[in-house]
Amino acid sequence: MAQQIRIKDIAQKAGVSVGTVDRVLHNRPNVSKKALEKVKKVLEEMDYQPNMYASALAHNRSYTFYLIMPKHASEAYWQEIEEGAFKARNARRDFQIEVKIIYYTRLEEDTFIKAYNNCLNNNPDGVIIVPAALDVTQQFTNRLHEKNIPFILLDSYMPELKPLSFYGQDSLSSGFFAAKMLMLLAAKEQEIMLMKMTKDGKVASRQQDSREAGFLHYMRDHHPNVTIRELCLPLDGDKATYEEMLEKFFTKNKKIHHAITFCSKAHIVGEFLLRTNRRNVQIMGYDMVQKNAECLRKGSISFLIAQHAYMQGYYCVETLFQAIVLKKGVPPVNYMPIEILNKENVDFYQRTIL
Repeated sequence: MAQQIRIKDIAQKAGVSVGTVDRVLHNRPNVSKKALEKVKKVLEEMDYQPNMYASALAHNRSYTFYLIMPKHASEAYWQEIEEGAFKARNARRDFQIEVKIIYYTRLEEDTFIKAYNNCLNNNPDGVIIVPAALDVTQQFTNRLHEKNIPFILLDSYMPELKPLSFYGQDSLSSGFFAAKMLMLLAAKEQEIMLMKMTKDGKVASRQQDSREAGFLHYMRDHHPNVTIRELCLPLDGDKATYEEMLEKFFTKNKKIHHAITFCSKAHIVGEFLLRTNRRNVQIMGYDMVQKNAECLRKGSISFLIAQHAYMQGYYCVETLFQAIVLKKGVPPVNYMPIEILNKENVDFYQRTIL
């Protein structure tokens, strides 16, 4: 077997010293061109596969990965990302992996710039980025490329940034799928509410824009006569503000019985519907966070589309580990499954790590 080949065997067959073979295997200098060619030829003939785990452990060095992500409340989608990342760190504790998190505020560019400068000042071995706007994110990733620091994009895919890898849903397909599921319930409706969480007229991520584009594509093709009525709630609003805006909206739009949102805040509408006893209205949303799950069980949320946030956090760290520590190739694009949850199956949704 490849693992049983000894350095001594390689050296003997190549006609060089053990030290020369060791330098070749570890990409160290001071090896003549002739000796290098001899050793490489023997390695190929013997189909030598180095024990990357043993090699990485033998180096006895530590690695620090940074996760740049939005500031969030507890019991949120982003908390699942964090917990998955820390689970991967713990699974690789023998390799002295550390994961550090730096937060920024969504739609506040200066906080993202401050976060990435903080990250760069600490000389990370690898970085996981939940992107802000393309231009400001590219400022960061250009500097990572200059420093040869690998990075992974999480949540929103921006291929022009040339990341090592990406984890998240195919957002366009996800929005298309969401529309299809919603219209199984709302096929006879004339109007549907689209709830957005916005700041200065913008939603928080490119991912949500793409989901909406997929949704509108389906609606134009299959339900062109349905009116989409938007309600934009302030991203930094409080409960009283939401209550007032929702009450005004539903009082004015009495024909609406179905709503959708492309963020993880469906529970804002769901809880309002339960408090005001509007049993003839439901909302569809994203992400299996606890508040959403409670509304799903009580019937004010019809469906949730899940994307395994915990697994995304785990696999981002694991991918950096594979690429940086073990020096293995990793898949460049990793789309998460588009899964639909209702009150009958939500309790069986697991944080599975394959």
